[in-house]
Amino acid sequence: MRIAIVNDSLTAVALLKEVIAAEEGFAEAWVAVDGSEAVQKCRDDVPDIILMDLVMPVLGGVEATRQIMRETPCPILVVTGSVEGNVSAVFEAMGAGAVDAVTTPAFGSSEARRILVDKIRSVASIAAPSAIFRKGGSRTRKEGVADACVLIGSSAGGPAALMTILEQLPASLRAAVIIVQHIDARFDAELASWLDAKTQLPVRLAEEGEEPPPGEVVVSRGGRHLTFSHRRLRYTSVPDLSYQPSVDVLFESAVTQGTAHLMGVVLTGMGRDGARGLMCLRTAGHLTIAQDEATAAIYGMPRAATENGAAREVLPLDRIASRIEAWSNSPIP
Repeated sequence: MRIAIVNDSLTAVALLKEVIAAEEGFAEAWVAVDGSEAVQKCRDDVPDIILMDLVMPVLGGVEATRQIMRETPCPILVVTGSVEGNVSAVFEAMGAGAVDAVTTPAFGSSEARRILVDKIRSVASIAAPSAIFRKGGSRTRKEGVADACVLIGSSAGGPAALMTILEQLPASLRAAVIIVQHIDARFDAELASWLDAKTQLPVRLAEEGEEPPPGEVVVSRGGRHLTFSHRRLRYTSVPDLSYQPSVDVLFESAVTQGTAHLMGVVLTGMGRDGARGLMCLRTAGHLTIAQDEATAAIYGMPRAATENGAAREVLPLDRIASRIEAWSNSPIP
């Protein structure tokens, strides 16, 4: 695996070089000291994965990620001084196409180094072939149980795509919205809070055993699969996949254990997660949608769902919210 480093800190570069050199199967591709240099180097030599810092001179990590994913797409893992201290920028980078984020390990920290190595391998497997603003106060929880659920799956580029959809949905939405976004368990609450600040609908993490209420958005926790069992949401570690939660696992469980009316949506992301589950939904007679190539930051997951015939409709991102609203008013395919 050829790994590129984009970082203006000599100390961070030295540490990342050491990590790469120590791991079997890892090899250094090249080093760039700012985002502009990284964009140019990618044009000449696309690596298997990029370790991208956020704050750099000339061109920062967010814009560099956006340009690389547009011109020479490849898996990008944000590696920065403090993920928790740069949450807003982390989600901007993920919206631009980064797959995940991790804090740069300190010298001598074996646990932090292990986490970094695991992240690199995880991002590579997902991509294989194929200041947060929070509203003041708390939202009032909706009552009742939704008879219709919109299931949305996304990965790289997902946060920004999810925001675009959710901010267009009305507070009166009749369906529940259930989201599986490939994300580390440490950042799932921040993602829910970030999305909550952008929409009229309350957004929160899905709770074990709940029946989704209408007019709410629930986001799967990271690190475990979210599934339906007898119309209730459950968490499980089975099957043991390199990415948890899985879009396929949620979609497939909803067909036999979910609500009567379902819509499945596959958004931007690397790999093929969601394509098989979306086909199960379509075969069962439910409405299925894939984001189109022109508006997807990463046209991997939507491409797979389109090419296998799982997507009944292929829509640009800015038309998906209105389709969800229309369907929720009369939830039939």
